Amino acid sequence: MINPVIWQEDRVLLIDQTKLPNAYEVVEIRSSEDMAVAIKTMMVRGAPAIGVAAAYGMYLGAREITTENREEFIAQLVRVAQMLEATRPTAVNLFWATRRMLRTARTTIEPVAEIKTALLSTAEKIYQQDLQTCQAIGANGLAVLPQTRTKLRLHTHCNAGSLATAGYGTALGVIRSAWKADRLERVYADETRPRLQGAKLTAWECAQEGIPVTVITDNMAAHCMQQGMIDAVIVGADRIAANGDTANKIGTYSLALVAKAHNIPFFVAAPLSTIDFDLSTGSEIPIEQRDKAEIYRIGDTIVTPTSGVEFYNPAFDVTPAQLITKIITEHGAFPPGELGKLL
Repeated sequence: MINPVIWQEDRVLLIDQTKLPNAYEVVEIRSSEDMAVAIKTMMVRGAPAIGVAAAYGMYLGAREITTENREEFIAQLVRVAQMLEATRPTAVNLFWATRRMLRTARTTIEPVAEIKTALLSTAEKIYQQDLQTCQAIGANGLAVLPQTRTKLRLHTHCNAGSLATAGYGTALGVIRSAWKADRLERVYADETRPRLQGAKLTAWECAQEGIPVTVITDNMAAHCMQQGMIDAVIVGADRIAANGDTANKIGTYSLALVAKAHNIPFFVAAPLSTIDFDLSTGSEIPIEQRDKAEIYRIGDTIVTPTSGVEFYNPAFDVTPAQLITKIITEHGAFPPGELGKLL
């Protein structure tokens, strides 16, 4: 199993996902500032993985604080949390993790050294719990996939696999479970412009485990469904509102519309920590705007005119709840309108 975020002795080891699939490189993160840069530049990415990385980033930040005064320590730790939270505004797992770490700090008695020990313990729990959560999501997702006479052909968008979590994955975790249960014929992974996470990361993960995968461009989805090549679509999520509206990688909304037009079930797989019950609808979800260079450049190659041309690069879109068949969590699979049961 691929583990993109690992705590080792006194530092965090990250797989540099910006280098895949051409190179497999592991970088050492020794400070909270370095972790913030790693999250911002998408060296580590995927909502659950960002949450795990942020938890370890909080501990690294705590380790850097020298005061022995409890109130001063917590005040400085809050500033570390704010720095990390500023990196990726849409992925709610980031905020969930930093707040859980702050809660640990505030509820742990003095001395400060004990608070730091408790913070590392909490970060490690977040890591282990995410592994267990993804395994449960995989099992729950397998149970609700369509029952067909033949093996399933599943379509996924972006990367919601081991690389996007502590390991195993959410959407790709369900696909892994289907593969292990001998119910999967093939995965169709669309490229996922502009950063190509599907082509680069999902295809790479599948190839590592021998899961049959076909890469298609984003604009081929409707054709593939029209030709009867897809049995179900399953994607991850970066934030889910209380009504089931789901923010995920840009292009998810259009994929959901196409699936609806072809009467193909559309599933979202995500942990409970991705559901933001403080937001009533998806219209309240902040959408990250990223560098325009991601659109006009692929690698070192400029693919569009850059003079006299404007660029718009939202990293996410919001899929309305009515387009989603079920949301698969570690606690079961629910129609979007029934998420309140998870409270």
